[in-house]
Amino acid sequence: MLNGVSTLKNLMKEIKTIEGKLVAQNLRIAIVATRFNDFIVQHLINGALDCLQRHDANMDNVVLVRVPGAFELPLICQKLAHSQQYDGIIALGAVIRGGTPHFDYVCAEASKGIAQTMLNFSTPIGFGLLTCDNVEQAIERAGSKAGNKGVEATLALLETIRVLEQL
Repeated sequence: MLNGVSTLKNLMKEIKTIEGKLVAQNLRIAIVATRFNDFIVQHLINGALDCLQRHDANMDNVVLVRVPGAFELPLICQKLAHSQQYDGIIALGAVIRGGTPHFDYVCAEASKGIAQTMLNFSTPIGFGLLTCDNVEQAIERAGSKAGNKGVEATLALLETIRVLEQL
């Protein structure tokens, strides 16, 4: 089996591999962030902005658009993608489960709408919409134990943009 692993490693060296670099230089980025649960979302925004800055973004080429809640994210992402003014979009928000099925509908429709927008316009969208069972989970994903999902959405966006440039 060791010989098989060695062969696979050699094979990987021989095939063309397309990978995105985490470089934000010369990119035009829109961040769409919800106002609902702002005490969480602001940490996601801060993480995304810090990540962009650390990866050499020109902050004059970054725009922040605030929307009421997660249900509005797809429409605004669609409008921004349709404008063709941005190389990518970062969608940020936090939906925290309550006592009604409202959570399930909002999460499903927001996720579906964001994915559909990305496919319809071939515009990468970093998915930073938290869907948490409680406030503690949201706090963990906004910069404490589980990292910052705003940063992760930004890194995924940068890598996707740079992969698309090579295809």
